Amino acid sequence: MIDRKSAVLFRRAFRRSRLLQILLLIALWLVGEVLVRALGLPVSGGVLGMFALLALFAAGFSPRNVQRGADWFLAEMLLFFIPAIPAILNHHELLGWLGAKVLAVILVGTVAVMVVTAGAVDLCLRWSAHRSRAGERRP
Repeated sequence: MIDRKSAVLFRRAFRRSRLLQILLLIALWLVGEVLVRALGLPVSGGVLGMFALLALFAAGFSPRNVQRGADWFLAEMLLFFIPAIPAILNHHELLGWLGAKVLAVILVGTVAVMVVTAGAVDLCLRWSAHRSRAGERRP
């Protein structure tokens, strides 16, 4: 069994190590991929990996434990989209009217997702504030 001091030292090292955090995120993604393929689920392995991470958070795993790794992924996200550029250049029809339509759909979809997400967050914050105010009034 691991003693308390070793657990604290490991937790501190994990929070400081971007590499360990990135490896954890990749491992969750790979576990999701294996489950999707093994069970024939109609979702992406990354989605299942995110649900696994959400389950870890619900079990008490702190988001600070993956913050540095996630920040790195977000900072370097452009590298993950570079292969899309040659694909667009190979399909000249995307540079004309069809491309404008696709771009419009992408922009409208993005704005719709942002508006719905902002509304949901605002609704949850208002509900949480209402519950905390109602709890303060009770004797």
